[in-house]
Amino acid sequence: MPAMIGLNVDMKSSPMTIGQVADHFNLPTHVLRHWESVGLLSPARVAGDRRRYTRDDLVRVASIVVAKQAGLPLPDIREFLTSIHTPAGKDVLRRNHRALQARMTALQSALDLLEAGLNCAHEDITTCPNYRAHLTKLADFPDPV
Repeated sequence: MPAMIGLNVDMKSSPMTIGQVADHFNLPTHVLRHWESVGLLSPARVAGDRRRYTRDDLVRVASIVVAKQAGLPLPDIREFLTSIHTPAGKDVLRRNHRALQARMTALQSALDLLEAGLNCAHEDITTCPNYRAHLTKLADFPDPV
């Protein structure tokens, strides 16, 4: 499983610059600008049109990062963050919940298959009866034997 990137949203009491937020979450600054351009973020602006991110902004960035790691598309993340208590927001949650459950099932199946391979002593893994049994179970592959 990939390591979670800096999702600690604890910060000093003063707002942070875009560079500081990008460094904190190990993101390029252009990603934060893009998320702002598509309506996911709206940091406060100060003199010179410089962005200042509050703790609430960091919570939002962390939410986006986690959702992106899970494979959610940006429009769904925006819907999730802006209209969680609407029918459309609930539909987004349900759809992505089902999709993530299916991905988790597929990942577990692949992990089971790899573990069967790790426990195999055959030179050619495809000839291993245990591996074949796992493959037959996981892929609904007809065993010709």
